[in-house]
Amino acid sequence: MKTRRGPPFVTSRASVPLRSDGSLTLGLVADTHSSPDPRGLEHLAALKPDVIVHGGDIGDLSVLDTFARIAPVHAVRGNIDVRAFDLPDGLVLSLTHEGRTQLTAFLTHIAVYGPKVRADAAKRARAEKATLLLCGHSHVPFFGQDRGLTVFNPGSIGPRRFTLPILFGVMRVTTAGVKLHHVDCETGQRWEP
Repeated sequence: MKTRRGPPFVTSRASVPLRSDGSLTLGLVADTHSSPDPRGLEHLAALKPDVIVHGGDIGDLSVLDTFARIAPVHAVRGNIDVRAFDLPDGLVLSLTHEGRTQLTAFLTHIAVYGPKVRADAAKRARAEKATLLLCGHSHVPFFGQDRGLTVFNPGSIGPRRFTLPILFGVMRVTTAGVKLHHVDCETGQRWEP
């Protein structure tokens, strides 16, 4: 008996140059479900990110245009984005400085099961030599280490699900390293669990 397989997993690549001083600010969003939080958009715009990365479940694709008014956008398809044919399932994001890759991140919509990285996501990230795995899907903000990867889920900047907070993530790259944190869309302040 043959096993039925879904469509192939499509991976794309993007290179993002760091500023001349070796710094960069990325806005990390996911799970907008056609309705990004207006306060979240204001707080994100106030950060003046160099790039915005969307971890899927975009909903109406015009949402990407909304984010693009703030900064250039890279996005992956989420499980509700069945008509987003032009978006990849995975994105290898290379942050470069003076022609050299400083950090490789792998972005995909579904990457964790609870606090653990799914084997398929870890395998894809490692195959791309990524050290950072960015995802969405659960609406649960997460920042941790598993399977040799740093894992970050920004939570959802879309409609509230249950009692989960409405958040986005920020990644700041400097010559001293990389720092990640969540921002509360209601207050604009750093969010801690």
